[in-house]
Formats: sequence, structure tokens, C-alpha cells
Amino acid sequence: MNKERRLIELGMEVKRIREEKGISQTQLAYSIGKDQPSINRLKKGNINPSYIYLLQICEGLDIKIKDLLDF
Repeated sequence: MNKERRLIELGMEVKRIREEKGISQTQLAYSIGKDQPSINRLKKGNINPSYIYLLQICEGLDIKIKDLLDF
């Protein structure tokens, strides 16, 4: 498994869902108590998010974690 590639794919899936819902990075960040650069780092695959962080992202996107990870 290529860890870097999987993290980029995860970030791109967050971006896809976020854009599909018409939510900006700033709006998502604000809704979960994070800053916009944190969301940007996730999008680029520059961080390996914790389970709790992924749950927060899913809450902000109003999706289930299985929907995020099923790509």
C-alpha cells in the first residue's frame, strides 16, 4: 500500500464531497472548530488524520464515515 497516495486520495474525496455540497474549506473548518489551513493540509494529503478528526470532518459534511472511506 502506498501511504502517500492513499492520503492524497482521501483528501481528494473530502474535497469532492465538500464541493458537491457547496461547502468551502473555511465553512467546513469553522463548523468543526478547525482552521482552513488544516482542511487544506488534509486535502493535499499532507496529514494522516486521526479517527476523531475524520469523524469531525464527516460531521461537518453531514455524512457517515463509511461514505467518506468508500472510494
